Amino acid sequence: MRIKKVLKLPLIIVFFLTIIVVTLIFTNLTPSAVEVTAIDFIGEATLPTGTDFENTELGGLSGITYDAGNQLYYAISDDRSQKSAARFYTFKINLNEDSFQKGDIEPVAVTTLKDKNGKSFSAGTIDPEGIALNNSSIFVSSEGDADKGINPFIKEFSLDSGQEIFSLPIPQKFLPSQDKKRGIRNNLAFESLTITPDKKYLFTATENALIQDGEEAKPNQSSLCRILQYNLLTKKLEKEFLYPTKLVKPFFKLGGRFSSGLTDLIALDSKGHFLSIERTFTGFGFINSLFKVSLSKAEDIKNIDSLKQVDYQTIKPVKKELLLNLGQLEIALDNTEGLTIGATLANGQPSLILVSDNNFINLQRTQFLAFQLEIESRLERFLRLIRERFS
Repeated sequence: MRIKKVLKLPLIIVFFLTIIVVTLIFTNLTPSAVEVTAIDFIGEATLPTGTDFENTELGGLSGITYDAGNQLYYAISDDRSQKSAARFYTFKINLNEDSFQKGDIEPVAVTTLKDKNGKSFSAGTIDPEGIALNNSSIFVSSEGDADKGINPFIKEFSLDSGQEIFSLPIPQKFLPSQDKKRGIRNNLAFESLTITPDKKYLFTATENALIQDGEEAKPNQSSLCRILQYNLLTKKLEKEFLYPTKLVKPFFKLGGRFSSGLTDLIALDSKGHFLSIERTFTGFGFINSLFKVSLSKAEDIKNIDSLKQVDYQTIKPVKKELLLNLGQLEIALDNTEGLTIGATLANGQPSLILVSDNNFINLQRTQFLAFQLEIESRLERFLRLIRERFS
């Protein structure tokens, strides 16, 4: 009897050690974290410039967000209240795993944004670019107008009425100064907007560097953007992170217009994982890229007012990994500025919807692109972590 007990003891120890190891690994799995392993193109749907809807010109769509509860999409127009009052559109989008075309896009409503006094925004006072759903309200980011001294903003509006509810504070370093030595660059400010699934945090980002941080993006030169993290419970800015844009090398020497920058973010989870879209206009067409982004090891730069005054190369930026160069799709790309996680497909995988801003120009169009994302399962992540720990 004693001999049997001695023989059993090591097995019991091995068993409990195994349980402990497995528990420790699963504890670090962070079940709510999302890892995208692949992306598959479903199709495109376009609306021509000049499309009329409820006495407004439907266009300038620079941000989009998905309402899973009502199975609707809300897209912000960047019309500066010049063609019609600043507004957002509501769409129904029909999606399946292998088909997406014009007939799958249906605008169903348009809602005018109203200021704290209940009035629509007057022409030139707003440049709405980003939109994010927050239960029964939306947040909208405006780039303002640095040339005219109009400050950017991030405001909350009623989803039903469009009435302004609240305005988040914008730090002084982002506000354009009269001497043009500080703040956002014109039309290169808060282009992106997203809220984490747990509704605790809102993120926005500058499209290019602040004046005091560095240069704007140019051919063969990237730009140092800032990602801002707001706590929606305290309504305060908590952190900022460095996001360098992709360096673009055009095929030709350019003498005309060049524009490149970070145009949108979408939170994949509440653990600091995102997808970002960077759009470049080279003068000969568009170069659009999707990236996976992680904040896990990025350094907080909230207390740094000017990156020019420090050695920014010692700062740990966000981690970026190219997910897709949209040029591989072999379709004519447009001015892609917005993205959102959309409806869950029949196979259980999430969709991704991108939308372009047609700038209300006849040579462009409003382009919706639909994708299927493949998400790493918990078992796959468990096995990957084991390989990484013991390799």
